[in-house]
Amino acid sequence: MKHFESALAMSVCLALAYGGEAAAQERLSVRDAMAFSFASGLVAAPGGDRVAWIENFEGTRNIWVAQGPEWSGRRLTDYASDDGQELASLTFTPDGERLLFVRGGAPNRQGEVPDPLFTVDEEGRAIWVMDVDGRAAEKVLDAGNFALSPDGDRIAFSRGRDILTLALASDAEPERQARIRGGAGSLTWSPDGARLAFISNRGDHAFVGILDLIDREVRYLAPSVANDNNPIFSPDGSEVAFLRVPNERVVHMFAPKREALPFSLWVANVSSGDARVIWKANEGVGSAFSGINASSQLFWGEGGHIVFPWEGDGWKHLYSVPAAGGGAVLLTPGAFEVQFAELAPDGRSIVYDSNQDDIDRKHVWRVSVTGGPPSLLTPGEGLEWGAVVTSSGTVAYHASSTREPAHTEVLVGGARRSVSPAPSDRFPADKFVVPEQVVFSAADGMQIHGQLFLPPDHKPGDRHPAVLFFHGGSRRQMLLGFHPRGYYHNAYAFNQVLAAAGYVVMSVNYRSGIGYGMEFREAENYGATGASEFADVLGAGLYLQGRSDVDGDRIGLWGGSYGGYLTALGLARASDLFAAGVDLHGVHDWNVVMTGFRPSYEPEDYPEFSRLAYESSPMAFMDGWRSPVLLIHGDDDRNVPFSETVDVAEALAKQGVDFEQLVFPDEVHGFLLHRNWVAAYEAALDFLGRKLRRPVS
Repeated sequence: MKHFESALAMSVCLALAYGGEAAAQERLSVRDAMAFSFASGLVAAPGGDRVAWIENFEGTRNIWVAQGPEWSGRRLTDYASDDGQELASLTFTPDGERLLFVRGGAPNRQGEVPDPLFTVDEEGRAIWVMDVDGRAAEKVLDAGNFALSPDGDRIAFSRGRDILTLALASDAEPERQARIRGGAGSLTWSPDGARLAFISNRGDHAFVGILDLIDREVRYLAPSVANDNNPIFSPDGSEVAFLRVPNERVVHMFAPKREALPFSLWVANVSSGDARVIWKANEGVGSAFSGINASSQLFWGEGGHIVFPWEGDGWKHLYSVPAAGGGAVLLTPGAFEVQFAELAPDGRSIVYDSNQDDIDRKHVWRVSVTGGPPSLLTPGEGLEWGAVVTSSGTVAYHASSTREPAHTEVLVGGARRSVSPAPSDRFPADKFVVPEQVVFSAADGMQIHGQLFLPPDHKPGDRHPAVLFFHGGSRRQMLLGFHPRGYYHNAYAFNQVLAAAGYVVMSVNYRSGIGYGMEFREAENYGATGASEFADVLGAGLYLQGRSDVDGDRIGLWGGSYGGYLTALGLARASDLFAAGVDLHGVHDWNVVMTGFRPSYEPEDYPEFSRLAYESSPMAFMDGWRSPVLLIHGDDDRNVPFSETVDVAEALAKQGVDFEQLVFPDEVHGFLLHRNWVAAYEAALDFLGRKLRRPVS
C-alpha cells in the first residue's frame, strides 16, 4: 500500500519518466484549468431592473449585482480568501435596495458546522443583510433559513419546533410566534404579511399549516395521512395551494420508482380552512411526483392558473391547471425535460430551461401560463439555465459553453450581454477541446449518451490511453460544456486536463440520470436493486476498447460519489478491462450509505432487499478487484460516510491490491476549499499517469 500525502507538481516529473507521450500534460495544468469564476444563485429584485448572484473565484465567494440600463456587474461583498464558507439564499427587499443572504454551511448530525480550515474560533452559519450601495454587511442572526416579509421589515425563521420572527430594525430580538409538533419548514408569507404558511413534518406524514400572526392561531389545512408540501398563497392571499403526496411505508432509496399512489393538487380557503382537490395525477406513468429546480414546485399565475411539474407522458414537463379545478394543460410538449423554472413577476409566463431539440445541452425558454407555443430565448451551441425575470421584464440567466465557464448574462434588446467579471488571464480557454456527442450501446443494448474529449494533438493512427468519467447523483446529466453545478464544473475542467495530457476521455450519462425521460431515470434494477448501470460502465469500456485511437490495455475510470461507486464497481467486476481508477468519496456498500440518508433504515428489517443491496455493491466483488485505485475522501462527509473509504481500504489491503489515499481532514462531500479540489485532481493526474502510461524504453 502506498500513501499519497499531498499533491505534487507533476508535469516535469512525468515528462522525465515517460518521455514525449506525457509532455502534452505541460500544456494545461490543473491549477490554470480551474482559474475560473463560477456563477450561481441568480435572483431578481422585486422592484427595479436589478439582479444579484454569487461568483466563486478559486474558492473566494462574493455577491455581485448588476442593474439596467447600464448592466455592468459590480462586486457587492469583499470576501478575500479561499475560506470554505458558502454563500446562499440571496433575497432582495421589495424595493431592491437591500439584500439578505446566508453565509456558512449547514451543521452535521452532531451539530458541527463545516470548518475545513480548522479555525480556532469555529465559523458559524448566519443570516446577513447589506445595502446594495455597497455598505458593509451586518449580521442579522445565527440561522440558516429565513423568509422575508412582503414589506421587507422582518424575517420569519424556524428553530426546532418554534416559528419565530425578527424585525430587521437595530437591536431587535427574535419573537416566538408559535410552537408546533414536528419540524417546521417551507415558511411562506401571505401577500399582506398577516399570515405564514408552513409545513409541519411529522415523519410519516406532513401537514400544511397557517399561522395567523395577529391572533397567533394555527390552523392545519385538510390534515391527512399524506405528505403535504409546497404551500403557495394566491395573489390576493385568500387561498393556499399545495401538493399532496400519499405516504408509502416501504420506499427504498436508490431503487426505481416508476409508479406510486397518485399525487394531487389542493386549494384551501385560508379563512374557513375548507379544502378541495383541483387535480390528481393518473395511475401509472406520472403517478409518482418528481420535482424541478425552482423556488417552489407550484406557481400561482395570472388568472388563477397554477403551474406545476408532471411526468404524465414520461418526460418532466410543466402543466397548468385552473385553481377552480379542471384538466391540466401541457405547456412544454415534446421528448425533453424541464429542469429550472421561475414565474415572471407579472404572473403571465414562466421562464425555464430544457434540452428541447438539443438533448445534451440546455437553453432558456418562455411560455404563457395559459399555454401556447413556447419561445426559445437563447439559441446556439452554448448552455443556459437558471433564468429569472426582473420587474422591468429583463431576462437574466447563467450561461457557459465548451470554453466559457459559468457566468451571468442578460437579454437587452434581444442581444446577450455578460455582467460577470472577465475571466482570469491565467484561464487557458484556447487550450480546451470541444467535446463531441457520442451515443453507444451498453452491454445490455440500452443506448447511452456521453461526451468525448479527444487530445488536442490527436492524429489518425495515434493510440492513446483512455479514461471514463462517471458523474455523481445519480440524478444528473453531463452536458456539452461547463456544467451548471459547481461540482461538475470542476469535473469538466479536469476532463479537459486529461485530454490535454493525451488521454481520450469520455463522460458517461449512465442510466438513472436525468435528461432522457422517466424510464431512463427510473431504470429497472438500478442502484441498490441490481446495479444495472454496470452494463453502461462495461459498454463504455468496450466502446473505448473498440476505437482505433485507444490502447485497449490502458483504460482507466474516475468519478465521485455515485461516480465513485461505478468506478469501484468497474474495478471490482472488470479489472481485466479497466487498468486503474480514481474513486472520490464513493459508495461501496449500499446498506451503509442508506443508513446515512435514512437513519431509520435497518438492513435486518428488510432481509431480501438488504441482501440485493449488498450484492449490488463493490464490496460484494472484492475477490475480483486487482487494478490499482486512488481513494480520495473528506472525513466530514455528510453524504457518503467516511467509513466507506475506511472499509474498502481495509478490504483492498487484505486482497493485496495496490491502493493510494488522499484524505482531507474536516472536509465535506463537495469540497469547500478550492485548494482541495486542485490537490485532488493533481493527485489523480499523477496517479493515472503512473498507472496508465508506458515509460519510454
